[in-house]
Amino acid sequence: MTENEQQNERQFVVHRIYTKDLSYEAPNAPHIFRQEWQPKLELNMNTQANKLDADTFEVILSVTATTKLADQTASIVEVHLAGLFGIQGFPDPELAHLLGAYCPNLLFPYVREVVSDLVAKGSFPQLVLQPVNFDALFAQHQQQMADQAKGNPAPTSH
Repeated sequence: MTENEQQNERQFVVHRIYTKDLSYEAPNAPHIFRQEWQPKLELNMNTQANKLDADTFEVILSVTATTKLADQTASIVEVHLAGLFGIQGFPDPELAHLLGAYCPNLLFPYVREVVSDLVAKGSFPQLVLQPVNFDALFAQHQQQMADQAKGNPAPTSH
């Protein structure tokens, strides 16, 4: 089989993008509205890929955005947004990159919209999540996995 024939067998299809789970809390409302708005944002993100059958994968991008004023929580938004992807004909390293970086990158604008809408509906100023370099995060994760496989401890952050 020639390289061109192998390339033609590769397929990547977005079957569906959907909200799997979401929650919004404003635990200190209405008292928090009376404070000066100088928020601190804590953002946690995670991805997960599930193989559903030979050529179908579910990728879930989970984001938790916690906004605080001093020591009080203004809002907590948690979104699990998923996509169903048909993927075939990719070698394992490329498949891993698709599932770990490319698919989350496709899902991120939808997550950003959901977070922004929920925060605005809670009567807080708009929260726009900044772009994320999923390729860099994936490369960092792969390096950490390789280091752990070699018995090297993961670097500590300060």
